[in-house]
Amino acid sequence: MKVVGKQRNSKMCFICGMDNPVGMKAQFYNMEDGSVMTVFRYEEEHQSFPQRVHGGLAATMLDELGLRALWAREGESVLGVTMSMAVKYRKPVPYQEELVGKGILVKSTSKFATMRTEIYDRKGILLVSADLRYIKLDAEQIAGDVDAHEEMCYLIEDEVREIILEL
Repeated sequence: MKVVGKQRNSKMCFICGMDNPVGMKAQFYNMEDGSVMTVFRYEEEHQSFPQRVHGGLAATMLDELGLRALWAREGESVLGVTMSMAVKYRKPVPYQEELVGKGILVKSTSKFATMRTEIYDRKGILLVSADLRYIKLDAEQIAGDVDAHEEMCYLIEDEVREIILEL
């Protein structure tokens, strides 16, 4: 699927923070179908049991994909926080393998948004998914005196023009 845009990265977010020494530094792309996608990998330090990623860390990526899916459709100025997230673990999520995350906005109103997010292996096998509901809030309502635009300060240009996911 073709990439139509790139989203910004933050300073310290665990998933996308470029200055976070223990973060994943994931990059997110707006896709031609209105979804958002990322190609990423967990490392051995992210395991719960040998050969599998901790379920909470898989859920963390799914949660990040939720907001990113909202941004793919409504722009990065729209902010919100998770109200609920129902995660379905289908198969063990491996570490030290390239994975693909995908998120799509299912429904949006002036106050709420519903997203579906998924993590696949490179063979197109769905490993874990989530249905999320966000409440849209202004940055001041989320974190007081934090400047969200200053935190989301990195726009990292690259040559990614397509992300292939065999389904």
